[in-house]
Amino acid sequence: MEHIVFEVGLALALIAVAGFISLKLKFSIVPFYILIGMAVGPHAPHFGLFDLRFIESAPLIEFLGRVGVLFLLFYLGLEFSVGRLIKAGKSIAVGGTIYIAINFTLGLMFGWVAGFPLKETLIIAGITTISSSAIVAKVLVDLKRTANRETEMILGIIMFEDIFLAVYISIVSGLVLSGATSLGDVLTSALVALGYMLLLIVIGRKAVPFLNRALNIKSNEVFMITVFAGLFIIAGFSETIHVAEAIGALLVGLILAETEHMKRIEHMILPFRDFFGAMFFFSFGLTIDPMSLGGAIWLSLGAVIITLIGNVAAGLLAGRQAGLSAKASTNIGLTIVSRGEFSIIMANLGKSGGLMDILQPFSALYVLILAILGPLLTKESKRIFQWMNAVIPLERKPKVKAPLPEQETHSQ
Repeated sequence: MEHIVFEVGLALALIAVAGFISLKLKFSIVPFYILIGMAVGPHAPHFGLFDLRFIESAPLIEFLGRVGVLFLLFYLGLEFSVGRLIKAGKSIAVGGTIYIAINFTLGLMFGWVAGFPLKETLIIAGITTISSSAIVAKVLVDLKRTANRETEMILGIIMFEDIFLAVYISIVSGLVLSGATSLGDVLTSALVALGYMLLLIVIGRKAVPFLNRALNIKSNEVFMITVFAGLFIIAGFSETIHVAEAIGALLVGLILAETEHMKRIEHMILPFRDFFGAMFFFSFGLTIDPMSLGGAIWLSLGAVIITLIGNVAAGLLAGRQAGLSAKASTNIGLTIVSRGEFSIIMANLGKSGGLMDILQPFSALYVLILAILGPLLTKESKRIFQWMNAVIPLERKPKVKAPLPEQETHSQ
């Protein structure tokens, strides 16, 4: 552990290099963070102090990455608000159901057609259904789309996915790890997760006047520590009742967005969001060994194609039922196409259950492709929609009425 500080410094230097490259190429920074992480890690060489395997510092880098997810989702919540979320409640429930139904069904069909046994098929369906909250949050912030109309649907689907994930992991872990599961336990887990989120939102709204007074702190240092304490406590507690800690952070941001201190919090959180967010994507890259991906190339590419089709279709249906334009609805599907931390969790569950070895390289390559492709598709969503609209008319252009011909006047 004597070189841990030096290793973290080396990791930051590599992240900085990746950042410079992305700036030069004017491309989303997320894929570069992931790729630089893949280039090093346990499989990399080491030269004395310059140990690119990051063995000693791996647990610390992983923890810093977890903190990065919290700050990304917390900041996204600040840019939104509980009020906007409540107003869109019905459309979010319908949109989330549409999104899960389409992508989960396609995942099951893909596993079945590929010839996997039942348990492996259920793991694959989980891998291909759940979006990456961290990548989606990063992309929305980087592209300055937090104020867009479709963003409330995107956030709603992310929260809806978390409820689904809590239920699904309960079912699949029972089947994979113990061979059986209790329907009562599954329903209890789902109701607890949903009830907790709703309760936190309701209490948070009622507590806004109290929060306004409690956070009226002159010292920036004490103010920041107080906010961070609340963030970490609620996010950590959320995980104990099977609600992802990232969703807990999102809820805290949604609540504090209603207070009069929102701008102050937003200003102070920015450096932490960027620093720890970079550490998350780098640490994610560290978990991927490029040498293990070869046997899963075609399987992963097939899953990527299925996911792209399912996401675009789900985004269009979810957006249109909420009264959004075809362009905004397309943005929904393209923005949440990225896969990440939740897909890796599902793959690790399969590994713990002793399922087929192909699940690990498949999930790694599938996640990597969509983690790179997702930000690019989101950035180019306008051009993609124009192309789609030209091939399959999704939104009709308003007809321009021709001017009436001028009537000739005759002098008598």
